Amino acid sequence: MSVSPAQPGTAPLLVACALGIEHLALRTGDRGGARGPMTVLRTGMGPKAAERAVSQALGKPSLHDAAVVATGFCAGLAPGMHPGDLVVADETRHDGGRTPCVGTELLVEELVRALPRRTVHTGPLTGSDHVVRGHERGDLLATGAIAVDMESAVTLHSAVTAGPRPVAAVRVVVDAPQHELVRIGTVRGGISAFRVLRAVLPAFFEWHRSSLLPRR
Repeated sequence: MSVSPAQPGTAPLLVACALGIEHLALRTGDRGGARGPMTVLRTGMGPKAAERAVSQALGKPSLHDAAVVATGFCAGLAPGMHPGDLVVADETRHDGGRTPCVGTELLVEELVRALPRRTVHTGPLTGSDHVVRGHERGDLLATGAIAVDMESAVTLHSAVTAGPRPVAAVRVVVDAPQHELVRIGTVRGGISAFRVLRAVLPAFFEWHRSSLLPRR
């Protein structure tokens, strides 16, 4: 876990990812000059690890009211997706349940600004307890989901269970139906996704800033 200095009177931001390579990308990524009370949490791989790590983190007094963004890599489900594309969830799905995301349109706008050459997809992000391959992609696509990963849905569900807060999920496609990967970081698609993940933090900071503004 890495932490930025907190600012008095400002609700913190918790950015959760699963893998060491994702954590490295976020820790070394471009912050666009923004500095704020952000914690980057590496949860470990899989839904059980994510649920445990996020619940423990939000149980700390310094993070109990934190806004939460789930991020990292994902598998794209829709034809035409490519490694390095971005997925902004309008909701996450797990075990028949759904968690609505906040500020999806703003995140899309900020990601397009930060990464003008990358395609941004918006739609449901579904959870899985294993790496999805082959025909499973088509089965999940038929439910309306556009991407899948193992941690986002449980991360956001755990976050809202711990208390009301803004939540969002932004993932970078590392493999897709026509670009299936076996090992992240050893092929061109994995490297492309890593570079994209290093550039997302300014969008997260703007989303977080907007979530703190008074509602009319």
